Amino acid sequence: EVTVKGRFLNQRVAPCQLEVRGAAAVWGDDGRLTQWLSTQHAQGTVAPIAAANGVAETQVHILTPDVGGGFGAKIGAYPEELLLGVIAKKVGRAVKWRETRSESMVALGHGRAQLQYITLGGTKAGKVTHYQLWAIQDSGGFADMGTILAPFMTRPMSSGVYAIPNIECRTTSVVTNTTPVVAYRGAGRPEATAAIERAMDLFAFEIGMDPAEVRRINLIPKFLEPHTTVVGQTYDVGDYETALDKALQVAGYTELRAEQAKRRARGDAKQLGIGVSVYVEITGGVGNGESAKVEVLDDGRAVVYTGTSPHGQGHDTAWSMLVQEQTGIPMDKIELVWGDTDLVPIGTGTMGSRSLQQGGNAVFAVAGELVNKAKSVAARILEVSEADVVLDKDRGAFHVVGTPAVTKTWADLAIAEKSTGGLNHNDVINVSGATFPFGAHVAVVEVDTETGKVRHIAHTACDDAGKVLNPLLLEGQIHGGVAQGAAQALLEEVMYDADANPITSNLADYGFISAAELPSVTVVHMETPTPVNLLGAKGIGESGTIGSTPALQSAVVDAVSHLGVRNIEMPCTAERVWQAIQAAR
Repeated sequence: EVTVKGRFLNQRVAPCQLEVRGAAAVWGDDGRLTQWLSTQHAQGTVAPIAAANGVAETQVHILTPDVGGGFGAKIGAYPEELLLGVIAKKVGRAVKWRETRSESMVALGHGRAQLQYITLGGTKAGKVTHYQLWAIQDSGGFADMGTILAPFMTRPMSSGVYAIPNIECRTTSVVTNTTPVVAYRGAGRPEATAAIERAMDLFAFEIGMDPAEVRRINLIPKFLEPHTTVVGQTYDVGDYETALDKALQVAGYTELRAEQAKRRARGDAKQLGIGVSVYVEITGGVGNGESAKVEVLDDGRAVVYTGTSPHGQGHDTAWSMLVQEQTGIPMDKIELVWGDTDLVPIGTGTMGSRSLQQGGNAVFAVAGELVNKAKSVAARILEVSEADVVLDKDRGAFHVVGTPAVTKTWADLAIAEKSTGGLNHNDVINVSGATFPFGAHVAVVEVDTETGKVRHIAHTACDDAGKVLNPLLLEGQIHGGVAQGAAQALLEEVMYDADANPITSNLADYGFISAAELPSVTVVHMETPTPVNLLGAKGIGESGTIGSTPALQSAVVDAVSHLGVRNIEMPCTAERVWQAIQAAR
């Protein structure tokens, strides 16, 4: 009955980590190369660096200290890092390299850069029956991660949270004379969400229905068993309508619409815009498990070795919480080791929001097995049956059931096992599949119709990441994700001139968001545990970015929709908003 079409550009953006890339390399007397890298995946860089230097992988030692941000662009090894060992050998001494910000803006991989053509059809009553998406992915100067983003990340998630019976998604990856496109916070899933959410808004405009209600009509009903969409993607669990209801209620959606109506009736210069997005994404799709080792030292302290690589996510805190939960060893007596390929040779790194559900899950499982091993040691020392030994987690000590006065501490057991290799356990713990976090965002903006200036005045985020381990870390990820998503919607765009020269090669020319442009984010908690891992946890690192960008763009368009505006390309700068208003008039 009703069909809408659209052409949307999910623009090219730069990762803009606070820390640019840097590396140092030195050859030892034993012929081994030691290289320090700012990377998200130390273990993954061993093979390419060994190949570049013509040595066996056993001759390469990678060290990753604290890393100041990654966002996906630091997953792999870049040419400068591959050549550093070669240069160090030629000059016969240690060498180091650090890029400038301008070098980072043009040499570090970019993100997004996807052109989308959509057609969506449905009934006048608001039921969507058909959806067609053609995604053209700009891969940059050569085939890198960008070439597979559209077919392997956007297409599977093209249905989003909606029960649409007929979907067609085609993808085309093209090479251009620009910086290669790599994984960037969300990597193909934000693009899928942006496409279907803009399509839903156009459809709502066309039939004259509230955009939140159109979404509600088409949501997949709540499911706690796996659900497979028309495009063939299987989601683990989902309760999309509850997430939408929670976000709308906390945001005061009804009141916001009433205030919007008053401003429109008065003809105010500053109009209110409300944007809603409901999303689902895939996390933990990289790897099917992770390595972990937990070792107890003679003084009762524990050392945790993990194959993940933290760069702002708080793994030290989270992994320590998990080990304390299993062992009773206090968090302040637990140390985390990561990013050292000699100490942790197996690891899949940090990317795709996989860390807690795979890396944390492995630490939790291995710590549990260490407790079982420790009970066996305690039983031998106490000369009782293993079944009679219990762990008092409050005291971090083992004793015989009914005899709490006679104990053996973790330190006692570690000393007892010193001659046989120490008290430790390591393993690679697999999970049964990826997880699918979901949520709903409500963004509120104020648009000056005389100048086009947009002010982001409120944001409500309901992000369901399954079982929450640490609420503070969760909220930090959501806040950062919303900021990054808002930046794409309102400010960021990598641009080239007609001769393909980059013209946004520093932070003076490239729009970079700060706290001054952001409201306080209202986080609405919701937990729907997944059965995929022991923790019931799903990813949260990219969710805020996926939900916020379409909500912000929708809010800006909504603010001026009564003037006849139906779409404004991102970033929704003052110039573009003003031009859209003038064109509609």
